[in-house]
Amino acid sequence: MKATTIDAVLERGGTGPFQRRLLGVFGLVWTADAMQVLAVGFTAASIAATFGLTIPQALQTGTLFFLGMLIGAAVFGRLADRFGRRRILIGTVAMDAVFGIASAFAPDFQTLLLLRFLTGLAVGGTLPVDYAMMAEFLPPSRRGRWLVMLEGFWAVGTVAVALTAWAAASAGVADAWRVIFFVTALPAIAGIFLRFWIPESPMHLMRQGKEPEARAVMDKVLVANGKAPLGATPLTATPTATNVGLLSPELRRRTILMLACWFLVSISYYGIFVWMPARLATEGFGFVRGYGFLVLVALAQIPGYALAAYGVEKWGRRATLTRFLVLSAAGCALFVIATTPAMIAAALLIMSFALLGTWGALYAFTPELYPTASRATGMGAAGAMARLGGLLAPSVVVYLFIESTAAAIGLFAGLLLIAAIAARSIDVETRKAALA
Repeated sequence: MKATTIDAVLERGGTGPFQRRLLGVFGLVWTADAMQVLAVGFTAASIAATFGLTIPQALQTGTLFFLGMLIGAAVFGRLADRFGRRRILIGTVAMDAVFGIASAFAPDFQTLLLLRFLTGLAVGGTLPVDYAMMAEFLPPSRRGRWLVMLEGFWAVGTVAVALTAWAAASAGVADAWRVIFFVTALPAIAGIFLRFWIPESPMHLMRQGKEPEARAVMDKVLVANGKAPLGATPLTATPTATNVGLLSPELRRRTILMLACWFLVSISYYGIFVWMPARLATEGFGFVRGYGFLVLVALAQIPGYALAAYGVEKWGRRATLTRFLVLSAAGCALFVIATTPAMIAAALLIMSFALLGTWGALYAFTPELYPTASRATGMGAAGAMARLGGLLAPSVVVYLFIESTAAAIGLFAGLLLIAAIAARSIDVETRKAALA
């Protein structure tokens, strides 16, 4: 009997109830991760008030959080490639919930720093493995759109944390950061139990030589989507699915360029959205101030994801990423030259729309650049570079913001243009390509 590949089976099964449930589970934890990450900016002023610190000192919680994410992305990505996606997913989301909840009850600033580092370690591990695994359950013809849909849950988390901060501030809660940290950990608690439903990646099982187990997983996908199971039809691995290093000759160029994109986008995004909530919550820019406007900025991310989901399939991954990077740079440039609050408001909305569309395209493109044996490692390396950018945002870039907000945003405009050039130089387009 002629063997078939996993991608061929996924194409036959299409996207149905199985993928929708998968999207719901991963999306819930993705929402939790977004809330944890962006809580850095929304809690800084409250933490400073509780412990008698300056805003830059309070943002050390962000520095430790991103340091944890950097380590978690690199370590857990490699562990997922070696030991399997499923067990790493369950372990990291459990850590996310435990240390996230504990952060809300930290008795002093030093304990809070430790707990935020441990929470960051967990969040850094969930992000790359989630994406690698989601990609491995999607047919090539629809993979890009669904990956952007998963990334779209980041906007849900952004809106949720903004609304939580707004509610806490409106209620006059003394230590609002405790409420915010507690609420951000709640989705991860539900995610712990939901993760047990997710089977191991069939591509990882094939790489381990476990063809019967991989076939059983594919039968679950087919049956859930209303298709006939494989029966006795054997699975075969894609011939090119070998253990290729990220810096091997065939992958070196795309790895370096993609990692550059992740770093440059990250330092720009976190530079803006770690500092801006604290600025808008206090003095603002004329009428552009307060948590209400921050919710509006968060809502602007949703159409950015929608356009990215359309673009990655219509224009291709590389073209969509490049266009969003150029638009992000333009939004930053508009902020620099803005002379009225209305122009500043427009610039912030464009930046939010375009930067989150950029993230959507990045997350759709990156896992497709690597074979199965290196996919989670590749996503982990990308995540580590993103966390390095995030690490610099609260610890270094914040001082540039103190000197001149316009100069800091202008720097990001230049960095995003460099990222656009790097994205355009990547040597492959992966739209509708089969995963190796």
